[in-house]
Amino acid sequence: MAVMERERLVLATRNEGKALEMTALLGGGFTLITLTEAGFAGDIEEDGRTFADNAAIKAETVCRALNASVLADDSGLVVDALGGAPGVYSARYAGKHGDDAANNALLLEQLRDTPAPRLARYVCALALARPGLPTLTAEGVCEGEIGFAPDGSGGFGYDPLFIYNGESFARMNADAKNRVSHRAAAVRNILRLL
Repeated sequence: MAVMERERLVLATRNEGKALEMTALLGGGFTLITLTEAGFAGDIEEDGRTFADNAAIKAETVCRALNASVLADDSGLVVDALGGAPGVYSARYAGKHGDDAANNALLLEQLRDTPAPRLARYVCALALARPGLPTLTAEGVCEGEIGFAPDGSGGFGYDPLFIYNGESFARMNADAKNRVSHRAAAVRNILRLL
């Protein structure tokens, strides 16, 4: 429980969408700051084979650099018809890191001849690294399918294509998404470990 008493927690992200979601999911128990706000300017090579590997790499690298408690996530989309792709390459699926439009376009192209249901899941692994303590990891999954065209203007990443119970994540309001998302499940699971 000592971690829960800490006021400051660095979120190992520069993705504003992730930072907003994590702030909402973690509530008021922490003072959350991003990598930019913490003064971490380095690049981190995410060369792990799994989401959990990459989350731990990020959390531990930033923890060592800042001597601070760090929560990192690695998340992405796993599509059955594509053998699990884009997987850990979700953010850079089309080549450039963070190009959501290109990633979504490539996904639709690769699924062009795949009929419904095009089963998929969002996966999120969280790692909490703290100075002098073992790194904790937890995972969350949200099952859904891939739509045939972007739908909605909210969210980020593959949200316009990811359909959960008949509605795209990009069309859901933030509260509804935060109740069912892969990131919400991972946060619940890591908080249980504390």
